[in-house]
Parts: sequence; C-alpha cells; structure tokens
Amino acid sequence: MSDTHPVWLTDACAELLHTSSGPHPTEASALGVRAATASLTSAATVDALLQAAADHWAATDPAGAHEHGLALLATLRQVTAEVLDGYQRSARDEATHRETERAAFLDDLLAAHPDPGHLAARAQRYGIRLSGRHNVIAARTTELSPAAAYAVDDALSQRFGAANTLTTLRDGELICVVAGGLRGVPAELARHLHTHLPAGSWQIAVGRTHPGLGGLATSLDEARNTLHLADRLGFTSPVLHAADLLVFPVLLRDRDAITDLVTTVLGPLTEARGGAQPYLDTLAVLFDNEGNHTATARQLHVSVRAVTYRLDRIHALTGYHPGEPTQRFTLHTAVLGARLLGWPDSADR
Repeated sequence: MSDTHPVWLTDACAELLHTSSGPHPTEASALGVRAATASLTSAATVDALLQAAADHWAATDPAGAHEHGLALLATLRQVTAEVLDGYQRSARDEATHRETERAAFLDDLLAAHPDPGHLAARAQRYGIRLSGRHNVIAARTTELSPAAAYAVDDALSQRFGAANTLTTLRDGELICVVAGGLRGVPAELARHLHTHLPAGSWQIAVGRTHPGLGGLATSLDEARNTLHLADRLGFTSPVLHAADLLVFPVLLRDRDAITDLVTTVLGPLTEARGGAQPYLDTLAVLFDNEGNHTATARQLHVSVRAVTYRLDRIHALTGYHPGEPTQRFTLHTAVLGARLLGWPDSADR
C-alpha cells in the first residue's frame, strides 16, 4: 500500500518516527492538517504511518529489537493520535467554512435585490440555475440546533439530489430553496423535523414557484407571510401552502371592506352575555370541522347540546346560521376576517 501514498506523506511519516528526541506534537498535528487539506483519507494517512513504522522496524538491529519495538510502538501511538487530531480539526474547520459560505450565498440569493453577476459563479457550485424556477420553504422553529439543521440538509440532498435542494438555518428559520416542480420536499422536511423536534414546536410554510432570481425572494416572502397568517388565524397544521391562503391577502388589501363585513355580520354578538368571543370560537371550530357538531363539541370540551344552543343564539342575534348554505360562506368569511383583524379586541382600541 505504501506505493499509493504521496512521497511527501511517506517522507513526513518517516521523519516523525525516526527523530531521536521524539516527535513534536505540533509537527504531527500539522501533518494531519496537511493530509486533510490534500483530500487524503484518514485511513490512508494512518496506513502511511504504519508503513513507516514497519520500515523503521525492519532496519532495527535484532540485538535491541524488543526495547526498540516498545519505544517505536509508544511513539507510533503518540504520533497517530496527534496526526488524527490535526486531521479531524482541519475537517471540522473546513466543514464550518463551507457552511458559512453556503449560508452567505443563500443570504445573497434571497435578498430583495440580488446581484446576478455576483451570484453566477457561486450558483454553479451549488447547482442553482439562476434563470430557473424555484420555490422556498420556511420552517419556523427556535429549537433546531445547527447540527440538526445540517443533518436535515444532508438528508434532503441525499433524497432529492444536492442540486435540487439547498437548506440552511437562518435567523431562527430553516430555509430550503427547492428546484421548481420537485414534489415531496415539504412532506420529507416535515418528517425530519418531527424526528428532531417535539410536535407543535415547528411549522412549515411553502411559497409558490416563481422564475428567476426575483422569484426566490417573492417565494420566501410568501412563505413567511403564510406563517404570519397562521399565527393570526390560529392555524396549527404542520405544513401550510401559500397557494391555499391567497384569499387572506386579498381580504387584507381592502381593510375597510373586511371591517365592515365583520362589524355588520358579527357585531350583534358583542351584546351577548359573555361577549362575542365564545360564539366566535364555536363558529371557528365548527368550520374547521366542516360543520360536524360532535367533533366541535369534543374540541371545545362542551356538550353537543351546548354547541346547538350557541348556534341558535348566533342565529337569533345576527340573523345568520352556519347550517344555511346561502349564509355559511358569509359567516365563515366574517369569522376569518375577525381573526385577521383581532376583532373584537381591536374594536376596543
């Protein structure tokens, strides 16, 4: 195997083992760093040390072979530990450097006004086509460690290909850039987050697919806005798609209209005993459960009879009932609008 080692490695190993004063730890560690930098494997590096020891042993005077052999083994043990320490330290430093460069590239890639010329050469390194179509996934979690984020990135790269996903931890969010048209990434990402984090401590939002550099920033904004809407609307689904929530930005664009709808349809509930909130909660859970009274009662921890009573009171106060097909949409939109506005609390400010 010694024929496969670079000459410089063979010579350096021999010099470390032959020195009469014993090897200096700094020199041994530096050899490990050089081997790692030269992309040699740790196994090849250790093999070169063993070969140097064997050559040294072969040239030993048989008369003092026993004592010399013990000294050689002690030296070999020390040198191997120092070499491997330098090798592993260099590998860690290189991994940290790559991750730092990768995170900086993603920051530039997702900037509001990215510079194509500045990104072009770096994009090739990561397999990103700046003119292609991509979407961005944002996973909100404050508990994911950098090591876990790296493991998720590695798993996604192995599953979908290194050129198809690019994932990094960024300002408390796990951001994943996905090549357009690639399916299954949100579900796979959710599966890995479930492995690393407890349920309820994370949520994923998927931006829509857009072309070009500007489309990446747009998709990221959509994903983040979706997480923000989920907070305001109380959506607890682990995976949300911006495309499924397009109605809400539309509602918010005409704040006067949605305010008028909420106060007109739901305003009378503020006169009810106990205020409007219990009735709003009942309607929200009822719509989430597609009108199922039993499931609504179970989730609210009340009886089915109590749910029926509240719905009858809503009808009596507002003139609207969720059981009426022509009124269900108006009520549902008003309830969602109330969530968006923070009504009725916002009405008191």
